[in-house]
Amino acid sequence: MPHLEQFVPPVPAASAALDGVLARMRDLDAALPQGDGVAVFNRVYLAVTEEVDRRVDAGRFTDPVAAVTLDVRFAERYLAAVDAAALDRRPPACWRPLFQLRRHPGVRPLQFALSGINAHIGHDLALAVVDACRSLGCEPADLEDEFDRVGDLLGALEERIREELMPGPDLLQIADPLTHLLGAWSLERAREATWSAARALWALRGLPDVAEEFTDRLDAAVGFAGRMLLTPLPAWGR
Repeated sequence: MPHLEQFVPPVPAASAALDGVLARMRDLDAALPQGDGVAVFNRVYLAVTEEVDRRVDAGRFTDPVAAVTLDVRFAERYLAAVDAAALDRRPPACWRPLFQLRRHPGVRPLQFALSGINAHIGHDLALAVVDACRSLGCEPADLEDEFDRVGDLLGALEERIREELMPGPDLLQIADPLTHLLGAWSLERAREATWSAARALWALRGLPDVAEEFTDRLDAAVGFAGRMLLTPLPAWGR
């Protein structure tokens, strides 16, 4: 990894930081009502982060410090949004639909989960790559393997939660409005766009005004997609 004069946290320190964000998510899981939209996403994200932790412990990452640093910076973005909402401050635009509609009776659990994934992947992950590069003194290209491995975990989990949270038999799902609504969003496309955004933000780091405008527009665009994902739907099959 280049720029070795930069501070790189040792593995124990990085692991302690990961333990800290895991503890926060577990506290949220225990505190939030099960049907709360933020709780639905939190359970999904907690499962991903626990799997990252297990894979780090098993030596599955080539560079565990880079993997943990990226994961922690990523999680901190979500937890900062949670804290902002709890203090009646405005979270980033990408997260506002989920916090605003978290108790809406017409929004289904799968919508909550994917809206949170949309916000976290589409906006937070790009900024987390930049945060991690600054912490580690590296370039985005040095984190591409870790980015892909975390993305692969999310992809596998997305398939699982679609199966678990999609209501009704397969034949009914074809006609369910939820099928059509969520079919318009793709995790793979979101990951590709996020990697491009991360590289662009890194290239713009010497132009803070331009980087801020780019970030604001990214935030707004991801927030718009999240609001569409949370369109209230009629109860199906009743």
